[in-house]
Amino acid sequence: MKPESLHKGDKVEWETSQGKTQGKIVRKLTAPRMIKGHKVAASKDGPQYLVESEKSGEQAAHRPEALTKRKAPSSKS
Repeated sequence: MKPESLHKGDKVEWETSQGKTQGKIVRKLTAPRMIKGHKVAASKDGPQYLVESEKSGEQAAHRPEALTKRKAPSSKS
């Protein structure tokens, strides 16, 4: 997924060792930082996204290509 198509609050999903996980984007990371003891090598040219799991509330950083934007449910009238 292209970084410019992801925004704070977007609902996304990603693969984990336990299967697909769903959550939302908390913020775009454009500078290196430590998250939960792991170095995140984010930069302006290679941004990553801090996401929060809906199920556990845990946060993690992911590259844009690892995230899939979830479609809003269609409303039937």
